[in-house]
Amino acid sequence: MARHVFLTGPPGVGKTTLIRKASEALKSSGVPVDGFYTEEVRQGGRRIGFDVVTLSGARGPLSRIGSEPLPGKREYRVGQYVVDLASFEQLALPVLRNADLSSGPGQRVCVIDEIGKMELFSQTFIQAVRQTLSTPGTIVLGTIPVPKGKPLALVEEIRNRSDIKVFSVTKENRSSLLQDIVTCVQSSRK
Repeated sequence: MARHVFLTGPPGVGKTTLIRKASEALKSSGVPVDGFYTEEVRQGGRRIGFDVVTLSGARGPLSRIGSEPLPGKREYRVGQYVVDLASFEQLALPVLRNADLSSGPGQRVCVIDEIGKMELFSQTFIQAVRQTLSTPGTIVLGTIPVPKGKPLALVEEIRNRSDIKVFSVTKENRSSLLQDIVTCVQSSRK
């Protein structure tokens, strides 16, 4: 039986939008939901990076288009984007740790959008995701990238878990998937 629910699909297909809508639907039905999502940052119609946004409203940079690395500072880069690991960890890790500490009746949902190349520069994040996936009473609602190029170890590990349901999001099905996602998460709570 699937306990955790993940969305996958190409960039820009609507995974984050679906995760946000599912979070709202779950919250409004009384399910405790916490976590974070990533959001594009645009300037003058052009994407300049991504922010991490927690469901409680805190926001900080995940990455920005980078030029020269700062002297003596280790740089984490995906394509043209330089990852702000400190900012990411400061926002994302407390949310995951809180998921592990949750108590009380019922199960809570932890949103992790996304587990991708930028986020996987953080070893602490990788450990926190594994811990959250193993925590009784916590259901993960997350997004993972479609496999392309060199496989990402943690993403493949998640894909191969027996307690995961993966929805492939396409432009054709994205508007009809919301109820299936919410239903799947709600049935995991029983």
